[in-house]
Amino acid sequence: MKNDSDDPRPTRPAQTYTAFDEPSDRIGVEHAADAFPGSPGMLFKQAMAQTRMSICLTDPHLDDNPIVFANRAFRELTGYEDSELIGRNCRFLQGPKTDPAPVAAMREAIANEDVVIVEMLNYRKDGSTFWNALHLGPIYDEDGKLAYFFGSQWDVTDLRVARAEEQHARMMARELSHRMKNMFAVISGIVNVTGRMRGVQREAAEINDRIQALGRAYETTLDDAASGTIEIGNAIHAILDPYGRKGAPLELRGNGARVPFSVVSIVGLVLHELAANATKYGAWINETGSVTVDWNSPAPDETLVIEWRERGGPPIDPGSIAAGTGSAIVDRILRTASGTIERNWDPKGFEAIVSIPLRG
Repeated sequence: MKNDSDDPRPTRPAQTYTAFDEPSDRIGVEHAADAFPGSPGMLFKQAMAQTRMSICLTDPHLDDNPIVFANRAFRELTGYEDSELIGRNCRFLQGPKTDPAPVAAMREAIANEDVVIVEMLNYRKDGSTFWNALHLGPIYDEDGKLAYFFGSQWDVTDLRVARAEEQHARMMARELSHRMKNMFAVISGIVNVTGRMRGVQREAAEINDRIQALGRAYETTLDDAASGTIEIGNAIHAILDPYGRKGAPLELRGNGARVPFSVVSIVGLVLHELAANATKYGAWINETGSVTVDWNSPAPDETLVIEWRERGGPPIDPGSIAAGTGSAIVDRILRTASGTIERNWDPKGFEAIVSIPLRG
């Protein structure tokens, strides 16, 4: 076996460790031997120059804790040149609309030689503003004494705008949800009154069932719609949940397919008609009947496929099947969406496969 002493390659000196009494979460130079020749100057400057993260160092031992180093990314972010930065406290980046709360948190961290991360509104040299995610922390020398404060800046303006837009969209969705509930309630009331006045309460009740199915579908998906798409499973559960609560055996399967919000009304009306048909003529006529609903979409811009399967219902005679109002409604709304429905009156029970294209 070869001894290490026979290896001609140069070896790095063994690292020595400096013991500190300070808390372990403080940042310190624990590995004194890592300060090998050349590292303080050449390597530091090259690393700071090449990083795209805005970085500056301040010296707490000088009056007013001024900036003593700022890299190119910092200058590009703020618009200031080196000669305008060095020797100044970082507060010149603050302005009239800067929140004093993060400023106070920074002062406390400096006083306690602690680490803090804040988001604050800063001002560039030209007066324009940007949201700055600032990481501030102490740097200690080999003896464990405070040497500098390190600050890294990240422009998160776009992120803040996106957050604000998302929050606004959710607020609008909640408001829209409230208004749509009122709208569905008004429409339902008009249908009921008209039905009683014209003596067509049964027909009015059928129309109201469809209105309520649409209302349930929209109510559960409006908040999710702020992202541009919705998880269709939530709408399917909402549409069919009342049937399950009434004791009708119902099994809902399906993946977490996300679809455009515009698909909700189509799915709501189609599933309502299928459920109403199962209640009047199909599997849910007797206690042994059951319905299974499955759905999937391989990709958000492809086709949503919903499979409806009934079992345990009364015997089916395909020759006696006649298209009713519900079937006509389903065919019409699917045709307007370039969708299809395949009906199969299997001896085991009625089956349907609904396909709704998601493109366009």
